Amino acid sequence: MSAPSPSLEAWRQLVDLDRLTAWMDSRGLERGPIEEAARPPGGTQNLLLKFRRGDRWFMLRRPPLHPRMNGSETMRREARLLGGLADTDVPHPRLIAACPQEDVLGAAFYLMEPVDGFNPTVGLPPLHAGDPAVRHRMGLALVDGIAALGRVDHVAAGLADLGRADGFLERQVGRWRKQLAGYAEYEGWAGPGEIEGVETVAAWLEAHRPHSFQPGLIHGDYHLANVLYRFDGPELAAIVDWELTTVGDPLLDMGWILATWPLEDRPASANLSVTPWEGFPTAAELVERYAAQTTRDMSAITWYAVLACYKLGIILEGTHARAAAGKAETATGDALHAHTLSLFQRALGWINA
Repeated sequence: MSAPSPSLEAWRQLVDLDRLTAWMDSRGLERGPIEEAARPPGGTQNLLLKFRRGDRWFMLRRPPLHPRMNGSETMRREARLLGGLADTDVPHPRLIAACPQEDVLGAAFYLMEPVDGFNPTVGLPPLHAGDPAVRHRMGLALVDGIAALGRVDHVAAGLADLGRADGFLERQVGRWRKQLAGYAEYEGWAGPGEIEGVETVAAWLEAHRPHSFQPGLIHGDYHLANVLYRFDGPELAAIVDWELTTVGDPLLDMGWILATWPLEDRPASANLSVTPWEGFPTAAELVERYAAQTTRDMSAITWYAVLACYKLGIILEGTHARAAAGKAETATGDALHAHTLSLFQRALGWINA
């Protein structure tokens, strides 16, 4: 008998099948042994494990062994969010059951229905790869998904306390400026002076901040790598990776799309690129599509796109700083630093247009 693969051993350290089986028994979630357990492709942070029990398939999600943030709290928030979306038209993985306690697997976790879909950044199936018109509708469907999330009444869904809407926009620049300054703890990092426009963008954001907004749910990291599409058409099968979800200004999610969308002079980063790209809508078409589905004031949409560049660029720079201190791979850090520089150039382009 051959030795178990490293990946098999890795998830077995995080998921005790005997304890999981007992917990599922206590909740009447099928009977019998857990079978065909395997990790699906994708996902580098939180663990996903697909398995069958009885006649039903499950997808388990739990934090890694050493999460950067409070992994259990992230799982609790995600499970609450998915439960709150149950009766909405937002495409999402359906929540089956959640375990907020840490005494079963050593961390909070939840079970959801597996999604039959594909991520376009991994590759397009023949239907989508072979028809530019299908790809055009894929881009519109991306906007439809986040527009649907923005329409959810988060208070009625029981999610009013998922985040603090008061002062949300006012907090943004200071919050992320402080994050950037904190990278100084990593020895070897060259500092924010390496990022052209970082102070110019911050000052512009402060000077042009919208005076008010309509609070709602936001995904927090919405782009093509965090959605699954249906195999039989251009519609979304599910929005995934909800670890940054909160209550705030939903227009920031639309700004995030614009910040990550390929432009003629600014291609997408490697992990967000889709091939072939011909047929996907322009950024202007995406904004028009969102505007047709919302009552929110879209006049400052460029501000949200610039904020998304600022926030995402600073987040990515964190890996570059860690790499400078030998705490992350140099090649990864360099690639993300280049992406940070590109994001700030994109923001400056919008500011100066």
